[in-house]
Amino acid sequence: MDTLRLDIPTIAITGSAGKTTTKEMIASILDTKWDIFKSYKNNNNPSLHTKKHAQMIEPWHQGVVLEYGMSREGFGKQHCSYIEPNISIITSIGFAHMGALGGNLENIVEAKSALFKYMKPTGTLLINSDDENSKLLQTDSFKGQMITVGIKNKADYQAINVTFLDNGMLFQVLLDNHLEEFFIPCFGNFNVINALFAIAVSHRLHFTPSEIRKGLMNFEKPVRRLFVKHLRENAILVDDSYSANPQAVKAAIDVLSEIGKDKKKVVILGSMLELGHYSTKFHEDIGKYVVMNKIDTILTYGKDAKSIGDGALSAGHPLAKLFHFEDRELLHAHIGDITTSNAAILVKGSNGMKMNMTVKYLVKKNGLKKKN
Repeated sequence: MDTLRLDIPTIAITGSAGKTTTKEMIASILDTKWDIFKSYKNNNNPSLHTKKHAQMIEPWHQGVVLEYGMSREGFGKQHCSYIEPNISIITSIGFAHMGALGGNLENIVEAKSALFKYMKPTGTLLINSDDENSKLLQTDSFKGQMITVGIKNKADYQAINVTFLDNGMLFQVLLDNHLEEFFIPCFGNFNVINALFAIAVSHRLHFTPSEIRKGLMNFEKPVRRLFVKHLRENAILVDDSYSANPQAVKAAIDVLSEIGKDKKKVVILGSMLELGHYSTKFHEDIGKYVVMNKIDTILTYGKDAKSIGDGALSAGHPLAKLFHFEDRELLHAHIGDITTSNAAILVKGSNGMKMNMTVKYLVKKNGLKKKN
């Protein structure tokens, strides 16, 4: 099959976190005035999805937005052999799928680098200036245009005055010498980074600030990713049960700490899978991070997740507020005994841990708060 090279904006997104959200944000903005093709949900396997997408793009499409998964060696080259992007985004480089990529950071960096090695050589590459591991990308050989986004570090598209609201995030970005304000209906600085990628791409494609605002306001939020549910008795449930890696778990804990400032904070964390030989270390690191964020109660589920508790104990978390389970029914029975009044609760774990079942249990147990 010949590589599909299009004369329209062909955007590919990869990274250890934020791929689907960034894709949906970009697609929502472009959709304000273009007919576009976007990959469905998180369908990002080269042979299963990208190959089929190449046959689904029509002559009348004005833009293409795709998610490229890089969880195996060679996936990047394979993606680009089906559809060659002319705009590429690397959201971040974390430790997702580390076990499948040989267990070291260098292999992960190499896997993500394939995107700009095999994209259109004179295209545009966007990277995250706040992400330390993205500095390891060998971009010196890239002949196209490189654009940076960030909050903390200097970037071409930089968010300032980032604020948590009750229903999302507010921030400002300098566009064409005008300070523009944007809102996204989701939480976390990392989602602001995702939005910055969308703003940068659409601004370069001559979309107006009002079109960008409209797209960001209405983008299709991926399910079970930092989805906030308001329960009875003034409790908040953060459903982030779709997936988990060290970077994403820490980001979710940051969100819990921010939106649950005046509440008792509880984390229910399932195992992070596909971390290979580093699994114990990364789970222990999460335990230490939980303590650093002053979480009141820790519940862990799954064999690997036991190391979260070990890390928490080593950082001074009280044993009386740490509970580990390898049986879901026992986990739920214990949750039933915990007072969730005025609590902020995070549920997160790898998709294979089926932590969404715990989310459903909590909703059933507590009930959703009735809207006024």
